[in-house]
Amino acid sequence: MFQALYEPTRGPSARGRLLLFFAFLAMSVLAATGEALAHAVAEGDKGYIQETSGVNILAFLYLGAKHMVTGYDHLLFLFGIIFFLYRMKHIALYVSLFAIGHSTTMLLGVFFDFGINSYIIDAIIGFSIVYKALDNLGAYQRWFGFQPNTKIATLLFGFCHGFGLATKIIEYDISPDGLLPNLLAFNVGVEIGQLLALGAILIVMGFWRRSDSFSKHAYTANVVMMTAGFLLIGYQLTGYAVS
Repeated sequence: MFQALYEPTRGPSARGRLLLFFAFLAMSVLAATGEALAHAVAEGDKGYIQETSGVNILAFLYLGAKHMVTGYDHLLFLFGIIFFLYRMKHIALYVSLFAIGHSTTMLLGVFFDFGINSYIIDAIIGFSIVYKALDNLGAYQRWFGFQPNTKIATLLFGFCHGFGLATKIIEYDISPDGLLPNLLAFNVGVEIGQLLALGAILIVMGFWRRSDSFSKHAYTANVVMMTAGFLLIGYQLTGYAVS
């Protein structure tokens, strides 16, 4: 798909390299700010989760939606998924696969108290961003001569994203009183947040695709996304090494 727009030897323009530099700088600042910006629930919300008990549908709806629209790792992967999708039926299919994946592991992981080391799962989530950026760049066809199944990859990485959130919620020791209704409400909130974020991304992408700059800077945008993924991987693996 992407090879038709770019030859493998062609790199970004001077303007694109400047954009890449500032994006790299911004992601470095994000990585340096600590766990508050990682794949985690905000500290204030963490306190609420730890202290509350009983069924709190509206509160967990809000927390789920807030997590999605402020979770830059989710949004980067979502951005990568829809980058070259133009038809709504294709967008709906891939976003639904992602939603099924992260909903399944989030619900089951918390309900059955099964988590994965938070640094490892967040590094895998960073890898999912790198994977999708390389997919958009047509790297697998050039390097290996075949295209991995993007639907299966989206579902599998959805599972990983769900485990990331489940691990954090387990660490925050959510009350078993009202656990299932609260988890379902949280998950519905996540899906609402995902739809809101997707709508905003599609509006921006719609304007961008109608301009000449899309074909000029699509390469750079995916390199920036890949760089962000590598930064997330490095940050999480460093945290794992020193923890």
